[in-house]
Amino acid sequence: MTLTILFVFFAIFLFLNRRGSLLDRIPGPRTFAFSRWRLALEDWKGTRTRKIYQLHQKYGPVVRIGPNEVSFNSPLALRTIYGAGSGFERTPFYRMFDVYGQQNLFTFHSVKEHAERKKLLAHAYSKSVMLNGPVAVMVEEKVKQYLDLLEREPDGISEIFSTLHYFSLDIITEFLYGRSGATSAMMGNKAHRALLNDILDPARKRLSWFAVHLPMFTKWLYTRSGAVEIVLRPFLPMQKPTTYTGIRQHALDAFHIFKSSQTKQNAERSSYQTIIERLWAHHQSQKPGGLKDMEIASECADHLLAGIDTTSDTLMFLIWALSLPQNVKFQETLNEEVSCLTELSLNSGIPNADSCAKLRYLDAIIKETLRLYAPLPASEPRSSPIPSTIDTFEIPAGACVSMSPYALHRNPDVFNDPLAFNPDRWLETSPEKLNEMKKWWWAFSSGGRMCIGIHLAMVEMTILAAAVYKKYRTSIAPSFVNATPGITSRFEVFYDEMFPNMAEHVCYIEFRKR
Repeated sequence: MTLTILFVFFAIFLFLNRRGSLLDRIPGPRTFAFSRWRLALEDWKGTRTRKIYQLHQKYGPVVRIGPNEVSFNSPLALRTIYGAGSGFERTPFYRMFDVYGQQNLFTFHSVKEHAERKKLLAHAYSKSVMLNGPVAVMVEEKVKQYLDLLEREPDGISEIFSTLHYFSLDIITEFLYGRSGATSAMMGNKAHRALLNDILDPARKRLSWFAVHLPMFTKWLYTRSGAVEIVLRPFLPMQKPTTYTGIRQHALDAFHIFKSSQTKQNAERSSYQTIIERLWAHHQSQKPGGLKDMEIASECADHLLAGIDTTSDTLMFLIWALSLPQNVKFQETLNEEVSCLTELSLNSGIPNADSCAKLRYLDAIIKETLRLYAPLPASEPRSSPIPSTIDTFEIPAGACVSMSPYALHRNPDVFNDPLAFNPDRWLETSPEKLNEMKKWWWAFSSGGRMCIGIHLAMVEMTILAAAVYKKYRTSIAPSFVNATPGITSRFEVFYDEMFPNMAEHVCYIEFRKR
């Protein structure tokens, strides 16, 4: 009798999975096509992105990775799925990034909602705003503070995972909230430095797994109280306070400080219109049917979270890669380029944003860093409400499709010796080859959902890298030889696979004045 019941359940399970039969002709392992839990196992092990990359190497540019999920790896699929006006929308996966129970620019499902919110903010993040004016001056001043921080480091050795996180935290908080909500981590404020502690907990990856694969159960776990909470506490994926709790609290406090200041005539204002000021102009108190308090708070908090890890992780890998003995030649070429900079900020003496943006070799170094060490290397899932055709394959409505920078950036047919850090590849190549590489380079996403902070990130990276290598030579600290830094992204830790040892959230670099 038991065997009969099991057989019936098994038959029902198979039948339900046959709903995605249009996907049956797509190559891939049968175990992945059979159940979504096969890919969930890779998530649990922290190997999802590398595993999908291996499947592409074996099966080609189109691989079925779930009963209703397909991974692609080609420029044609990139344009079809992520191009402007594609009709593909974000999946419920992104709802794990809601803040204060409110959706925001990053988590909106529909193209319409996203476009309406983006319209309020696009100019604030435009390239012209970033390169000239008060925002550029603010970033230059923060770079000067970072150089001062390096001066205070004992023996000239800095643990740059931390110090660069302080740098990006101080910039994004002032950009969003103005001085009243800005942090001063680079200046040694212990409370502000402590905001980063909750993202360093290794349990962060386990919590992400539960939030994605068991969302209702996870929500139930973390909303229990009283005796039930005490009983369940040892079994929580991550102990409270959970990931980003401190940062979200700082963001909420900054919102309330700003809201309170609106009633005071002597409210402190920045030299430029901050993000929260732009959003407040659309608050329901200013416009009928406008944004609610927590919608503005959520939007700002999301930008805060997005603006910390991405920029700092990229800068860390850039400095680490240039500090490797085999890459000293790249560092010296960069120094030759930045040494010619004469246009300095009047306030800080730092190379100014506009001149740094024109440095061709520095741009090649940043491109290569983002290619090999993309801060968000994993899949970006999408779905379409109507059937579609991608790379000649019919995809049913509602199926999940995705691509990842990790796989795109490691195609050996496009990037010679793809695991090697080689900025020269972006300069010493034919126009045809360069154009092909650009088609496969996807560090900031694309289309309407392209990273809104791309120009702010580029200004931060170009000014800091130019200022550091104009003043310093860098090398790997003796305690960090033969090791690669690692960064956490969702369920995984990413690092340079060419090195035998990995240290998560740590990177020691020696800075010596030229």
